Amino acid sequence: MINAPPICIVDDDDDVRASLRQLLETAEFTVRDYASAAEFLGDDVLGAACVITDLCMPGMDGLALQREVTRRRRDLPVVIVSGHGAIDLAVQAMKAGAIDFLEKPVEGGQLLASIRRAIVIGECTRTKNTEARTARHLLGLLTPREKHVLDELVVGKSNKEAAQKLGISPRTVEVYRAQVMNKLKAHGLSDLVRMAIAAQRGCAGN
Repeated sequence: MINAPPICIVDDDDDVRASLRQLLETAEFTVRDYASAAEFLGDDVLGAACVITDLCMPGMDGLALQREVTRRRRDLPVVIVSGHGAIDLAVQAMKAGAIDFLEKPVEGGQLLASIRRAIVIGECTRTKNTEARTARHLLGLLTPREKHVLDELVVGKSNKEAAQKLGISPRTVEVYRAQVMNKLKAHGLSDLVRMAIAAQRGCAGN
């Protein structure tokens, strides 16, 4: 995959890195490999598609690397491999956001399936993040009164009910609703609801 975002391998074992690189390049992935977490973090990794990291490494281990990756770029998926398949470590990794936790020696087909799933999850996360940023930007264009009207509409209130809640006339609600629809480039109530949910999701995840 020429010019495709790379799969980054982080493992202090030279033989393991070479083996994983061969496997991934045979599957036509673009690959970069690093002998330590520090080496990986010192590179320009913002364009990576996925990180495969060993759990136990000198210095920063795989769990610490995962936390740092999440802090820097939440949409970069991480797959952890380990020769120590302890359940508690796997649980820690998954709770911290790892896409998968695989035991060494890793079966090639299993690793490739995990990487492909991680890439899809990363792409979905980036799409949702973009939607959230767009939604927050558009919602930021609304006046306070328009936001109040929107809040009532997205919870299912009718124009009459929103008017009663806000102390204005139903006709005024209709005017504000039209202004909200125009500013948010919405075609109907479903668009308004979707945008409000996207903005809330973005605030919770970023």
